[in-house]
Amino acid sequence: MAKTDSTGSTWRYRWAYRQNERRRRTYRDAEQAWRRRAEELRRLRAAAVDFGRRATAGAGLPLALAPGERVHWALPAAQLVELRHTAVLPAPDLGVDPDQPSLHQRRPDGVKVTDAGIAVVTDRRLVLLGGRGRRDWAYGRMTGLAHDPAAPVTLIQVLDRRRTSGLLLPAEAAAEFRFTLTLAFADAIEQRGAVLAQLDELIAEHDQTRPFRPAIATPGQARLTARLPGGRRTVAVAAAAVLLVPAVLLDSDPPVRPGSDVAAAATAALTPTPTPTRAPTARPTSRAAAVGRAALEQPRRGTGSPTPERDGLCGAPANPFGYDYCGGSRIRKPDVRVCDYFDCGQDFWAGKGYLVQCRDGAFSLTGGRADACATHDGLRRTVWT
Repeated sequence: MAKTDSTGSTWRYRWAYRQNERRRRTYRDAEQAWRRRAEELRRLRAAAVDFGRRATAGAGLPLALAPGERVHWALPAAQLVELRHTAVLPAPDLGVDPDQPSLHQRRPDGVKVTDAGIAVVTDRRLVLLGGRGRRDWAYGRMTGLAHDPAAPVTLIQVLDRRRTSGLLLPAEAAAEFRFTLTLAFADAIEQRGAVLAQLDELIAEHDQTRPFRPAIATPGQARLTARLPGGRRTVAVAAAAVLLVPAVLLDSDPPVRPGSDVAAAATAALTPTPTPTRAPTARPTSRAAAVGRAALEQPRRGTGSPTPERDGLCGAPANPFGYDYCGGSRIRKPDVRVCDYFDCGQDFWAGKGYLVQCRDGAFSLTGGRADACATHDGLRRTVWT
């Protein structure tokens, strides 16, 4: 048997069911994305801790290692590239970027391929064993290092070589290579602790962004606009149409029938008359005009809530905090009960801004940020106090 409210309708329960399903899906997707990133950060930290222990003696590689030199990583599908022009690269740093964008398997302009072979990362140098010979980049002689943000290309400058060169790798292997090279360089200059500290900071920041379980929507929170197809968007379009149609009619010059009330009113409006000593009482020219005037002057009934102009909130949800859409001061620290009256979005309390409403109706604490309401169809308006 279908559940109904006090009026015998079921639309409020259907609205609550749809809202809870949407919130559940949003929370599930956000939770899965959060867990994937958490696992990746912890994997990188574990790799940094065990970096020296995973090094091997390089057995099977056609490379003569120096006494005590160890191999960290090797890939047979690497290409040697060189810049066609002179450039100055930034100094090598120890930055770790676990959110690297997708790389496209292409060769950037101004870069030419000169050889191909096996790329090897040791604890002392980066080596390419190519068909035309061997190319070494010793960590102690590196003066510049740059990773292309759109292509799997890494360029390196060293003291004993004039031309800038580097490696072009398969796109799927670029992230692991860059992280391994960063660790090897940090280990060579005895700064691996700085990489670990950076990863610990990233993990701590990520732990603070764990998604919160959304509040359960109840039938009593349903608004009357939910009964219309399209909801509040339909109401907005209808209101715009109501304002537009009279303006179009006033700008147009439709034919009128002589003798009709409308024709009489139009003739009276166009005929100049002397200014009366006392303003006469305006009366409707017909029964239809009287009905129309009464409909415009009488407030809407049956909505069960005051109009935005009369409730003092300018359309904002009723709340005991005085939060509205009218104007005032931005809300950076809302009341802890705000989500009992406003439809808070996912990760509401993880936001670092002021209170805003998003285009899908959810509320967020990301106002003033470039990514405000990024997961809720964009920013709609600010909530004030």
